[in-house]
Amino acid sequence: MSEPLDAAQAALAAEHAAVYGYGVLGGRLSGARAAEAREAATAHRSRRDSLARTVRDLGGSPVAAAAAYALPFAVPDAAAALRLAAELEDRVAGVYSDLVRSAEGALRRDAAAALREAAVRAVRWRGGSVAFPGLAERPSAPVPPART
Repeated sequence: MSEPLDAAQAALAAEHAAVYGYGVLGGRLSGARAAEAREAATAHRSRRDSLARTVRDLGGSPVAAAAAYALPFAVPDAAAALRLAAELEDRVAGVYSDLVRSAEGALRRDAAAALREAAVRAVRWRGGSVAFPGLAERPSAPVPPART
Protein backbone atom coordinates (compact mmCIF):
# COMPACT_ATOMS: atom_id res chain seq x y z
CA MET A 1 0.00 0.00 0.00
CA SER A 2 1.08 3.55 -0.57
CA GLU A 3 1.73 5.97 2.26
CA PRO A 4 -1.23 8.27 1.41
CA LEU A 5 -3.53 5.25 1.23
CA ASP A 6 -2.32 3.97 4.63
CA ALA A 7 -2.81 7.42 6.16
CA ALA A 8 -6.27 7.75 4.59
CA GLN A 9 -7.24 4.33 5.98
CA ALA A 10 -6.03 5.39 9.45
CA ALA A 11 -8.05 8.60 9.19
CA LEU A 12 -11.10 6.61 8.10
CA ALA A 13 -10.70 4.28 11.09
CA ALA A 14 -10.43 7.29 13.41
CA GLU A 15 -13.58 8.78 11.91
CA HIS A 16 -15.44 5.50 12.49
CA ALA A 17 -14.30 5.61 16.14
CA ALA A 18 -15.28 9.28 16.48
CA VAL A 19 -18.78 8.61 15.16
CA TYR A 20 -19.13 5.80 17.70
CA GLY A 21 -17.74 7.95 20.51
CA TYR A 22 -20.12 10.81 19.80
CA GLY A 23 -22.97 8.32 19.95
CA VAL A 24 -21.86 7.40 23.46
CA LEU A 25 -21.24 10.89 24.78
CA GLY A 26 -24.20 12.61 23.15
CA GLY A 27 -26.64 10.95 25.52
CA ARG A 28 -24.84 12.43 28.51
CA LEU A 29 -25.09 16.04 27.36
CA SER A 30 -28.01 18.43 27.25
CA GLY A 31 -28.91 21.80 25.81
CA ALA A 32 -26.32 23.62 23.73
CA ARG A 33 -23.65 20.99 24.43
CA ALA A 34 -25.91 18.23 23.09
CA ALA A 35 -26.53 20.27 19.95
CA GLU A 36 -22.78 20.81 19.58
CA ALA A 37 -22.22 17.05 19.91
CA ARG A 38 -24.83 16.35 17.22
CA GLU A 39 -23.12 18.84 14.88
CA ALA A 40 -19.73 17.24 15.54
CA ALA A 41 -21.13 13.76 14.92
CA THR A 42 -22.61 14.94 11.62
CA ALA A 43 -19.25 16.45 10.62
CA HIS A 44 -17.46 13.20 11.44
CA ARG A 45 -19.98 11.14 9.46
CA SER A 46 -19.45 13.44 6.49
CA ARG A 47 -15.66 13.16 6.76
CA ARG A 48 -15.96 9.39 7.17
CA ASP A 49 -18.02 9.09 3.97
CA SER A 50 -15.62 11.33 2.09
CA LEU A 51 -12.62 9.32 3.27
CA ALA A 52 -14.26 6.08 2.16
CA ARG A 53 -14.48 7.57 -1.35
CA THR A 54 -10.87 8.77 -1.10
CA VAL A 55 -9.64 5.32 -0.11
CA ARG A 56 -11.45 3.81 -3.11
CA ASP A 57 -9.98 6.52 -5.37
CA LEU A 58 -6.50 5.61 -4.07
CA GLY A 59 -7.12 1.98 -5.03
CA GLY A 60 -7.96 0.59 -1.60
CA SER A 61 -10.91 -1.04 0.04
CA PRO A 62 -12.21 1.18 2.88
CA VAL A 63 -11.70 -0.20 6.36
CA ALA A 64 -15.03 -1.15 7.92
CA ALA A 65 -16.30 0.23 11.20
CA ALA A 66 -16.07 -2.02 14.23
CA ALA A 67 -19.26 -3.05 16.00
CA ALA A 68 -17.99 -1.25 19.11
CA TYR A 69 -14.89 0.59 20.28
CA ALA A 70 -13.12 0.57 23.63
CA LEU A 71 -13.42 3.96 25.27
CA PRO A 72 -10.32 5.40 26.98
CA PHE A 73 -12.30 5.84 30.22
CA ALA A 74 -15.82 5.47 31.60
CA VAL A 75 -18.33 8.11 30.54
CA PRO A 76 -20.92 8.22 33.34
CA ASP A 77 -21.72 11.95 33.23
CA ALA A 78 -21.46 15.22 31.32
CA ALA A 79 -17.97 16.06 32.60
CA ALA A 80 -16.62 12.75 31.32
CA ALA A 81 -18.51 13.25 28.05
CA LEU A 82 -16.72 16.57 27.52
CA ARG A 83 -13.35 14.93 28.20
CA LEU A 84 -14.19 12.14 25.75
CA ALA A 85 -15.18 14.64 23.05
CA ALA A 86 -11.84 16.44 23.43
CA GLU A 87 -9.98 13.11 23.35
CA LEU A 88 -11.81 12.00 20.20
CA GLU A 89 -10.94 15.25 18.46
CA ASP A 90 -7.29 15.00 19.54
CA ARG A 91 -7.09 11.48 18.12
CA VAL A 92 -8.72 12.53 14.86
CA ALA A 93 -6.36 15.49 14.58
CA GLY A 94 -3.41 13.16 15.04
CA VAL A 95 -4.31 10.91 12.13
CA TYR A 96 -5.09 13.88 9.92
CA SER A 97 -1.64 15.31 10.67
CA ASP A 98 -0.21 12.04 9.31
CA LEU A 99 -2.38 12.37 6.21
CA VAL A 100 -1.22 15.97 5.71
CA ARG A 101 2.41 14.77 5.83
CA SER A 102 1.89 11.98 3.31
CA ALA A 103 -0.57 13.50 0.84
CA GLU A 104 -0.34 16.09 -1.90
CA GLY A 105 -2.69 18.43 -3.68
CA ALA A 106 -6.41 18.37 -2.91
CA LEU A 107 -6.11 15.45 -0.49
CA ARG A 108 -3.52 17.35 1.53
CA ARG A 109 -5.74 20.47 1.59
CA ASP A 110 -8.74 18.40 2.71
CA ALA A 111 -6.68 16.72 5.42
CA ALA A 112 -5.39 20.09 6.65
CA ALA A 113 -8.96 21.40 6.81
CA ALA A 114 -10.06 18.32 8.77
CA LEU A 115 -7.11 18.73 11.14
CA ARG A 116 -8.05 22.37 11.70
CA GLU A 117 -11.71 21.50 12.33
CA ALA A 118 -10.79 18.78 14.83
CA ALA A 119 -8.39 21.12 16.64
CA VAL A 120 -11.06 23.83 16.92
CA ARG A 121 -13.61 21.36 18.23
CA ALA A 122 -11.08 20.03 20.76
CA VAL A 123 -10.50 23.56 22.04
CA ARG A 124 -14.23 24.10 22.41
CA TRP A 125 -14.69 20.86 24.32
CA ARG A 126 -11.58 21.27 26.46
CA GLY A 127 -11.80 24.99 27.02
CA GLY A 128 -8.13 25.43 26.06
CA SER A 129 -5.70 24.61 23.31
CA VAL A 130 -2.48 22.69 22.80
CA ALA A 131 0.65 24.05 21.15
CA PHE A 132 0.58 21.87 18.05
CA PRO A 133 -2.79 20.19 17.39
CA GLY A 134 -2.45 16.77 15.87
CA LEU A 135 1.01 16.17 17.25
CA ALA A 136 1.61 14.18 20.39
CA GLU A 137 2.85 16.36 23.22
CA ARG A 138 6.51 15.74 23.84
CA PRO A 139 8.11 16.20 27.24
CA SER A 140 10.40 19.18 27.42
CA ALA A 141 14.08 18.40 27.35
CA PRO A 142 16.02 19.68 30.33
CA VAL A 143 17.76 22.96 29.67
CA PRO A 144 21.54 22.47 29.75
CA PRO A 145 23.38 24.59 32.30
CA ALA A 146 24.88 27.82 30.99
CA ARG A 147 28.61 27.77 30.34
CA THR A 148 30.71 30.33 32.10
